[in-house]
Amino acid sequence: MPDSNEKIGGEAGWRRPNAAPSLPEVHRSISLGAQAGFWRKLLVFSGPGYLVAVGYMDPGNWATDLAGGSQFGYTLLSIIMLSNLMAILLQTLSLRLGVATGRDLAQACRDHYSRSTSIALWALAEVAICACDLAEVIGSAIALNLLFGIPVLWGVCITALDVLLVLYLQNKGFRRIEALVVILITTIAGCFALEMFYSHPAWLPVLKGFIPRMEIVRNKDMLYIAIGILGATVMPHNLYMHSSIVQTRMFERTTEGKREAIRFATIDSTVALTAALFINAAILIVAAATFHAQGRNNVAEIQDAYKLLTPMLGAAWASTLFAVALLASGQNSTLTGTLAGQIVMEGFLNIRLQPWVRRLITRGLAIIPAVIVTALYGESGTAKLLIFSQVILSLQLSFAVVPLILFTSDRRKMGPFANSLSLNVLSWLVAAIIAVLNGKLLWDQFAEWLK
Repeated sequence: MPDSNEKIGGEAGWRRPNAAPSLPEVHRSISLGAQAGFWRKLLVFSGPGYLVAVGYMDPGNWATDLAGGSQFGYTLLSIIMLSNLMAILLQTLSLRLGVATGRDLAQACRDHYSRSTSIALWALAEVAICACDLAEVIGSAIALNLLFGIPVLWGVCITALDVLLVLYLQNKGFRRIEALVVILITTIAGCFALEMFYSHPAWLPVLKGFIPRMEIVRNKDMLYIAIGILGATVMPHNLYMHSSIVQTRMFERTTEGKREAIRFATIDSTVALTAALFINAAILIVAAATFHAQGRNNVAEIQDAYKLLTPMLGAAWASTLFAVALLASGQNSTLTGTLAGQIVMEGFLNIRLQPWVRRLITRGLAIIPAVIVTALYGESGTAKLLIFSQVILSLQLSFAVVPLILFTSDRRKMGPFANSLSLNVLSWLVAAIIAVLNGKLLWDQFAEWLK
């Protein structure tokens, strides 16, 4: 029997007292084991954070980090760091919502808001997923082109096959997906550790780059890239996904069981996002040390970076390592993007379809625009499209962040797991920063159009 605290926090604040399982085919499918100790529990809870971290090192990040490093040196490292700290905070709120209420963020929105508001939020979430998938699909296609000479348009079509891979792995158990993701993250980290070794960055300017500067806000070109980095780092669909996949663990539904689950899931998320911080910073540092330091301030195309790395670093494998890491990044991101699409569609619309049908629909929403855009613009426009997709993500972010903070601060919904006053203040500060930066970007763009 649940205790009184669980009842107060679990159902009293919701219109529908019993939420349907999120991702029902893998819901509570991973057991902790009887009498598991600290390290065993930590191992069992490790995994969801790495699926979330994938979204913080996808090809969209590459485009913004390459542009930021080549144009402005190490200056925007501070934005990467601040964005990552925001991400750690928001993902913690997301996992708390999932553990405490048994609802993912999409389900919580459908349960709390009117149908028209829920549909509007769903549409915005789908736009964000399409923007994210556009970056991931194009990134994978570029990597296939660089490594094997496959035309980018055909590479976009090939990435649709990840639907079959996700379906196969999920049937084999959710841990298989998590294991593949960790392997690919390790591959990316290893490649960029070597790239940093080859590029010989100036470490004192690197450290200074982590100190925020007002110049970033005053310089509209720098601000555009900074907001792109923010959009590429703190991603709306990750907030929906994390609140769902944390429920794949079979923790006890008591107050103490939930408190323990939140603790271990927070450790998992924080460690994984710290790894993402290293990778994002490494991409920008390599771009700054290799291109900006030698006066190449216009390297934003991933293909240009690939071609220039080997001759400029004098390392034969530099370009190949770059392309391998890009392919691992793109494939990782399309795996998690497919899951996020399923969670958003089911949570907001309560549509129950066969898993393969759901995945074909969600993948089609991303593949079709990517094919059209690639056919129209070809390879030359991919960098601008990648950066623009990340700005779109940033503009959508508030529509996920505000409901998340509202829900997790509501004691009727969260019970003893509701945000503390200090956590609430910090969360709303982050939401305000995101909204103000996006407002500044829109104002600058509007003023540009009036000229």
